[in-house]
Amino acid sequence: MIGDATVPLLLSLKVAGWATLLALVAGVAFGYLLARVRFFGREVLDAALTLPMVMPPTVLGYYLLVLLGKRGPVGAWLQESFGINLIFTWQGAVVAAALVAFPLVYKAARAAFEDIDTNLERAGRSLGFSETKVFFRVTLPLAWHGILAGAMLAFARALGEFGATLMVAGSLPGRTQTLSIAIYEAVQAGDDAAANKLVIIASVICIVVLVAAGRVLQGGYRRAFRY
Repeated sequence: MIGDATVPLLLSLKVAGWATLLALVAGVAFGYLLARVRFFGREVLDAALTLPMVMPPTVLGYYLLVLLGKRGPVGAWLQESFGINLIFTWQGAVVAAALVAFPLVYKAARAAFEDIDTNLERAGRSLGFSETKVFFRVTLPLAWHGILAGAMLAFARALGEFGATLMVAGSLPGRTQTLSIAIYEAVQAGDDAAANKLVIIASVICIVVLVAAGRVLQGGYRRAFRY
């Protein structure tokens, strides 16, 4: 019975892992930008970046289909320039999951950067550090607890993503059928035993990730308190 869950589980872990990596890079970049730079339309951009957190996943999936489809601006460019088609592929599932998980990393990163005492960054600059060196030697080490916790939450969110992934990647067993989609298919087929097993596996993984994220945040608070 466990073997039946292995393929969607491994696929989900692969999709969630790559999605978290993409969300982490983009989330840290935008989190730092909005935490440190003041510009016109800043809060509008913040709202736009947070939108995937509250927008229905099926709506996000539709937007991705419009953008990434063969007739879409991004999809047509990828197809013509590199011969890449993301629709109904696991890579498309990664893009969908990354979009949904992105706000969790972005909000955590922005909050972590805003909590840093900017005097510490000024001290680094006074020592002759470049802006890049200040970021990697001062800012990022001070913010990494919050960013890591956000990344772990994003991983859990990407692991359970359903709506946008189903619309972009479909439900192809062994290719794009992730754990959440496999649960849906099992329920639709009336296979309660398989659905229960998959639900338990997904629940255990998410609980473990949430507990670990809480411990990371607690470690960050204790570290900040010591300083």
